[in-house]
Amino acid sequence: MSGSEYFLLEQGENNYKLILLNIWDKDNLSDIIKKIDASNLPKDISLVIDFRNLKECDSSAIIYLISFFENFKEENLIFENFDFIENKFNFYKKHYQSEVIETKNKNQFFINLGMKTYNVLKESKYFLDFVGKVFYFFIYSLFNPKKIRFNATLKYIETSAVNALLIVAVTSFLVGIVIAYQGAVQLEKFGANIFIVEMIAITMLREIAPLVTAIVIAGRSASSYTAEIGAMKITEEVDAMKTMGFEPILFLTLPRIFALSISLPLLVFFADVIGIIGGMIIAYTSLDVSFVEFVTRLHNEVAVKHLLIGIFKAIFFGFIIAIIGSYRGFQVQNNTTSIGKYTTISVVNAIFVVIVIDAIFSVIFTQMGI
Repeated sequence: MSGSEYFLLEQGENNYKLILLNIWDKDNLSDIIKKIDASNLPKDISLVIDFRNLKECDSSAIIYLISFFENFKEENLIFENFDFIENKFNFYKKHYQSEVIETKNKNQFFINLGMKTYNVLKESKYFLDFVGKVFYFFIYSLFNPKKIRFNATLKYIETSAVNALLIVAVTSFLVGIVIAYQGAVQLEKFGANIFIVEMIAITMLREIAPLVTAIVIAGRSASSYTAEIGAMKITEEVDAMKTMGFEPILFLTLPRIFALSISLPLLVFFADVIGIIGGMIIAYTSLDVSFVEFVTRLHNEVAVKHLLIGIFKAIFFGFIIAIIGSYRGFQVQNNTTSIGKYTTISVVNAIFVVIVIDAIFSVIFTQMGI
């Protein structure tokens, strides 16, 4: 005879008898399995299982017994005093699978499409919820100016705008040169050299300067905002703020939104000036359009509305870049790898949304005749 406090194993003349004892549940099941495996019970013998002294048996233990009995031929198993557990045992046995069934789904494409659609809808719901909270606290802060963190806003204006002047200047200058140079080649064929002024000015003021500046700031500031808030999320500073009664959106998101909504239009104006200067240089060197002639025609032929349209769009660009950067920061999980993941996502999302908004504005303004 062998066994433990949970079972006894008796050897008869032509069979073995397994007497189950006490309580079998998930807490002691691992110990029971080890001891049963150690008994090295032959698989080709007749086995009698006595449930008389078994006080209690939970689902995990029943599933183990079913899998254990699978090792024996069904005709070699005899159950005694089985009444109190029989219904539950038969139920689990009916649905028990000894092997994982692998099936090839012919409609895997539709399953993946459905999952992607569901994830996009779920993500959209969370984002709209976040945007709703931002607008709520935005309006709340306007009625309660003391809640606005002016010092933090000035700090973010410095980091997002002042420190970005060089890269914006270089980018705008080079883009202005490229546009002017490519336009000069075509205009020179038709002797329409002077029209280089309108081409450069309207293109830079209305579309290129706002878009290029927004893309640069999206790559620079959206990633920065996500990384900063994500680091605070990992170090549990965000949770600490909530515990102390401070609203993270009011203290972390709104100063960044105010900063970019103010600074991006100013950066766009700066980019307009630098881009036009780059185009002016090419117009002088390639088309013999003097600086005075360029500025005079710019004043006479290019309407101020083109400048205002670009600056107007920049306000929305700054707003959405700050929202996306902050939103992805709050999504960071408690591991360092997620900071890199969500920083990348925030930059991609911000650039994509900026381009979409720019396209929408272009269609709207064109239809309005502006």
